[in-house]
Amino acid sequence: MKTETLLPLGKLDPGLRAPDVPLDVARIGVAAAQVEELGYDALVVEETKDDPYQILAMAAVATTTLGLGTSVAMAFPRSPTVTALSSWTLQKASSGRVILGLGSQVRGHIRRRYGMEWSAPGPWMRDYVGAVRAVWQCWQDRTPLNYESEHYRLSLMVPLFDPGPIEHPDIPIQVAAINPSMCGVAGEVADGIRLHPVCSPLFITDVMAPAVERGATRAGRDAAEVDWCMKPLVATAPDEATLSKVVRTVRDRVGFYLSTPAYQAAFDVHGWTDEAQQGASLSKEQRWDEIPRLVSDEMLHTIATVGTHDQIGRLLAERYGALIDRIEFSLPVNNPEDGEHLTAILTELQATTRN
Repeated sequence: MKTETLLPLGKLDPGLRAPDVPLDVARIGVAAAQVEELGYDALVVEETKDDPYQILAMAAVATTTLGLGTSVAMAFPRSPTVTALSSWTLQKASSGRVILGLGSQVRGHIRRRYGMEWSAPGPWMRDYVGAVRAVWQCWQDRTPLNYESEHYRLSLMVPLFDPGPIEHPDIPIQVAAINPSMCGVAGEVADGIRLHPVCSPLFITDVMAPAVERGATRAGRDAAEVDWCMKPLVATAPDEATLSKVVRTVRDRVGFYLSTPAYQAAFDVHGWTDEAQQGASLSKEQRWDEIPRLVSDEMLHTIATVGTHDQIGRLLAERYGALIDRIEFSLPVNNPEDGEHLTAILTELQATTRN
């Protein structure tokens, strides 16, 4: 199992009402070097408040062996040619250490935040991945650009805008997915599938894996070629007393996921459809404080992995070791003792391989 971290190092998800923690972009290089020194396989950056390609470019020049990935970068708001160029440049800067994680984003954000028209995300993502790869092939193999699909028609590449071949042209593409349709697309065209933290082992095995298998079969691929990647929802602390405080924050986050209709299928598989519908109603009424009450202890421990620092590595390995190829995990590192705790957890996780 590969171990990866999300910048900023040690940032625990603050939950629904905790103050936000901004990313100190001026210290990206220092943080990336620390991640590499701690023994992580890769560092991945999500696209929320900062441009992930710029963050990873700074990390690339400060490290030598650390993998670098987007987790995830928004696909649809960017032309596939723009995404192809950003990742191509980053691959050059890092000497071949890039993983391109792409996400679709939901209808409301595509229309109201990005000002674009909406289309069914599964077929759109299939076309998008194909278009990105077509552009890369044009540059690397010196062949004419000629890609046609429902969403994209690409046929122009002039010397001024052609960066040409690079030493490491094979950039893995991972697709963020939760519903069966997008899981199928990942099985068809992606090198990896990126799971949402709400995905439980049961949801992975009973819903997602069969969909990936069906997609791979349609494309004549072996589903085993697809890497499974995830940032699990984790509640951990040095001791039980501190852990109880962290659990409250994580319960809030499970409640947020419970109230989000896009994630309802992950709760339906456990028989929590009524709770999900109640949560969705409360969220529409902005009654956020009432949502965590819907999260039973059983639901909390099904969706999140909960344990002290000396337990969490074993618990994550037991839960995901047979399911996940690449796992994202981080802890606050404020002193040498914190670093020792994190290194011990990483060592335990890295010793676990997918069967």
